[in-house]
Amino acid sequence: MQHLDVSGESTRGERKKVKRPIRPYSGLALLRASFTGPRYWRPLWTGHRLKPEYDVVVVGAGGHGVATAYHLARDYHLNVAVLEKGLLGYGNVGRNTTVVRSNYLLPQNHYFYEDSLRRWENLSRELNYNVMYSARGVLDLGCSDEEMASLARRGNAMRLARIDAELLDREQVLRFAPELRTSRPRRFDIVGGLLQRRGGTVRHDAVVWGYARAATAHGVDIIEDCEVIGVRSSGSIATGVDTTQGYVRAGSVVFAVAGHTGAIGEMLGVPLPVETLALQAMVTEPVKPFLKTVLVYAFPQGECYLAQSDRGGVVMGGSLDGFPSYTCEPQWYRLEEVTQAAIALLPQLESLRILRHWAGINDMTMDGSFIIDRIKYDNVFLNGGWCYGGFKAIPASGAACAKLVATGNAPDLIRAHRLDRFSTGQLLDERGVGPFPVRQ
Repeated sequence: MQHLDVSGESTRGERKKVKRPIRPYSGLALLRASFTGPRYWRPLWTGHRLKPEYDVVVVGAGGHGVATAYHLARDYHLNVAVLEKGLLGYGNVGRNTTVVRSNYLLPQNHYFYEDSLRRWENLSRELNYNVMYSARGVLDLGCSDEEMASLARRGNAMRLARIDAELLDREQVLRFAPELRTSRPRRFDIVGGLLQRRGGTVRHDAVVWGYARAATAHGVDIIEDCEVIGVRSSGSIATGVDTTQGYVRAGSVVFAVAGHTGAIGEMLGVPLPVETLALQAMVTEPVKPFLKTVLVYAFPQGECYLAQSDRGGVVMGGSLDGFPSYTCEPQWYRLEEVTQAAIALLPQLESLRILRHWAGINDMTMDGSFIIDRIKYDNVFLNGGWCYGGFKAIPASGAACAKLVATGNAPDLIRAHRLDRFSTGQLLDERGVGPFPVRQ
């Protein structure tokens, strides 16, 4: 395989990275713009034309795609294009419920997501773009002694890895989240909870816009309305991709297409251990701030998680739909289930109106953990199988995937997340439920 040289040139040629200057955001910049007018601000990522050849072609302009492109261009000085069949940020990155956390049980997962959470804390400064990271805490509620034992096990695993975790009893939960106090009895009452104070929320649109802006400044071409329809190869090496705008030669190809990961496997003739299932969410009309944290409420029939956005709406979600589907059409039964659970948890929600209800498609693996690895060809890479964890993983995913593509060596954080683990039996079953994606 012809790996890409990290010194700033590829082994395929002498192409140089072209930087595009951007105007940094600051108070002084706003003052200048007020005198200059709208011409002061330049388009951030539009207007790029597809070139005949790139060092790396990234397929998919969602969070993982643009983050990978950003790190390839900034850290390894490569000539990169991001190809998107629709519009930037119109997929799952704009449909999720914005929660970021690292409270995982398995070391292969919690170290990775902790790296991502640390990157979230400084991402606004790195990108010179406010991603609105809010460390409001993520509180998993326990409704039985058995659930508290499970939360304690996860919390102890986190603490051994020096990741913040606090096991709370009922009174400590109510002191931290007094909005949970109610005189109305709950069918599944709160016994305690597991709190990660550094967890919280991030503005999803700002993340993809910030990465796109920074990637463009480092010379990345973001090409919208450009669908990849095939991969050309010579032996074990891919030579380029066919698109609706023509053929493009590429030193390497990265697929970061979220819920359409299974379709990529079909296009390449590689069966993937992935099922695509819809995950629904909804938001209420805006109200004055009353919910200061992220609540996760699991019970025998399902789960509900809630957070109040900066606009005041209460964002809610629940379990996966119980059947494979590529549709983003929301279903009424899930709306009913989630709102019933939300009202049982927070009765003060019962008078609010639902403002929007939507769905996104999740690429669920058979063990509930992601895949970043080569697929079929020595220079074609898959970044997918993110299950529930895609949004919160974006910063770490972009950096790790870029290192794998540029150097040919997987960093330690993703070494266990190989595709062949499903054939060798070295699975990363976070929930311990077996090869049933709907239960992950």
